Amino acid sequence: MKIGYARVSSDDQNLDLQRDALRLAGCERVYEEKESGGKVDRPELLRLFEALRPGDTLVVWRLDRLGRSLKHLIETVEQLEALGVGFQSVTEAVDTTTSGGKLVFHIFAALAEFERTLIRERTRAGLKAARARGRHGGRPRLLSEDKRRMAQALRDDPSQSVAAICKTLGIARTTFYRYTRGKKVEP
Repeated sequence: MKIGYARVSSDDQNLDLQRDALRLAGCERVYEEKESGGKVDRPELLRLFEALRPGDTLVVWRLDRLGRSLKHLIETVEQLEALGVGFQSVTEAVDTTTSGGKLVFHIFAALAEFERTLIRERTRAGLKAARARGRHGGRPRLLSEDKRRMAQALRDDPSQSVAAICKTLGIARTTFYRYTRGKKVEP
């Protein structure tokens, strides 16, 4: 069975164009949604996924109606594939129920993976170059070495409470524990 999914971003937009295209594509049922594509939880899309059965085909008017990004679209189509459900986009002529459609979609997926790998490699190279110039990433330390030693010394004084130590040093409890946990006072 072909099941359609139509989505517009706001109430003032019209679903007629998508509805007509999905009926023309042979959809027996059409789930309609008026939600932003950026929203993770789209109630009608969730209802649609619950209704899908192996052998069904999910049909959309355009790819951007289903996925917020290429990555999200690929993940969604992979979910469909795991359910034994095909995917079809009317406008882009993508149809994973055919071998050619699967090829096109896997090319999209490969390009997205390639892009993620390039971004990861550029990030690592940038961090390595920054370290070579003496720069280190991450958050700046909240306690200097002197303040850390003072916190440890105060921790070992039984008359001092953690709350008092934190107030004296102007730090939160989590910071105190992060810098003093399991460490001995050093002279």
